[in-house]
Amino acid sequence: MSKLVVKAEKLSKTYKLLAEEIAAVNEVDLEIEPGEFVSIMGPSGSGKTTLLDMIGCLDHSTSGRLQILGEDVSKMKESRLVKIRRGQIGFVFQDFSLIPTLTALENVQLASHFAGMAQDTTKSTALLEKVGLGRRINHLPKQMSGGEKQRVAIARSLVTSPQFLVADEPTGQLDTKNSSEIIGVFKQLNDEERLTIIVATHDEALGRQTDRAVYLQDGKVVSYS
Repeated sequence: MSKLVVKAEKLSKTYKLLAEEIAAVNEVDLEIEPGEFVSIMGPSGSGKTTLLDMIGCLDHSTSGRLQILGEDVSKMKESRLVKIRRGQIGFVFQDFSLIPTLTALENVQLASHFAGMAQDTTKSTALLEKVGLGRRINHLPKQMSGGEKQRVAIARSLVTSPQFLVADEPTGQLDTKNSSEIIGVFKQLNDEERLTIIVATHDEALGRQTDRAVYLQDGKVVSYS
């Protein structure tokens, strides 16, 4: 049996605001199997991004336990977390996070550089072709639509051959047409390659396309579907 991608037990994250403690994530239990496409949903301020940041090893929990790919990352040193982030997790953000002076191909290759990997032009080109940008590899971000920029970001997230993807509001800056196309890219990656994908979103259309949704409110899981 394959190890779980994510196993959270009473996972919490609190912040101090003056004399008050705010629970952004409050004792969440969650398991995600290899090959699942899971959405984390809820209104603004519900804790979606905070939970995703902990799953992506971008932030530590305050209490509880979190295992990623069988390793307990709850109290792990930052040096080890960096290696996990760079080698095992792919990231897709709402704002695309592309370097404006680099072409689509160069943006994808940059992820290889930061991961300490050889820059494989053939692989980077193939990934851009996979997401439908074979003719745009030499274009700068300013020459691309929002949907095309997000496709570049998805290709970049895949260049290190991650074990899973985390995507924070990946359709948040896109219109309906481009949102639908990006959802289609995620579905294709999940269906054809059984890539585990975890998205935080308020986009109901995206949520309906996932295998299951985890609904948060005030930092707590209120329902699963």
